[in-house]
Amino acid sequence: MHVAPAGNHFINRIGWLRAAVLGANDGIVSTASLIIGVAAAGATQSEVLLVGTAGLVAGAMSMAAGEYVSVSSQADVEAADLVRERGHLDADPVSERQELADIWIGRGLEPELAREVADQLMEHDALAAHARDELGISEAAKARPIQAALSSAASFTAGALLPLAAVIVSSPASIPAITTGSSLSALALLGALSAHIGGAPILNAVVRVMLWGALAMLATALVGHLFGTTMA
Repeated sequence: MHVAPAGNHFINRIGWLRAAVLGANDGIVSTASLIIGVAAAGATQSEVLLVGTAGLVAGAMSMAAGEYVSVSSQADVEAADLVRERGHLDADPVSERQELADIWIGRGLEPELAREVADQLMEHDALAAHARDELGISEAAKARPIQAALSSAASFTAGALLPLAAVIVSSPASIPAITTGSSLSALALLGALSAHIGGAPILNAVVRVMLWGALAMLATALVGHLFGTTMA
């Protein structure tokens, strides 16, 4: 099991890492599955390449738009919460100070020390203190829509390029096999890399991404074979 060295933490990476891993994984799985399904239906190499390229462009734009809308909604909620909290601080700073102290008491501090901590935090930056300790909004986990959108689109494109490359170097008959093998290998590498960066167990991540990737490719291969047989 992979264990992070003492003092090293990875929560500050969670925003961009989640978007990047999701984008690359989706790029590999969706594009490879699309290619395998179309190839299994009897399409020519140029037709498979055209469909895969269209899938790359559509998928990258969809990932970017989806991430932007999703993370923007999170950012809107955070902003609205901060506006409300600022109003509470202006209207009743005494109660807000006690609320902050109660939070620290709940974390194990003695009441006197908790009130001292609350006093100092309120004097330094009352809104930031309440945002972090009451609302759970921190700089590390702050919503960044543009960053998430660009990261997702770029990582999707990078992932989707691999099955497209497999089509280019394959003969028409070997497209499904080579695309499947190279894509599963890339998924395994992606799972291991993301687990290493995030400080998580590597084996679990590798098995997880390979299993779901294999199921997706098998499903589209069956659909393509069924349609190809029916239309023949």
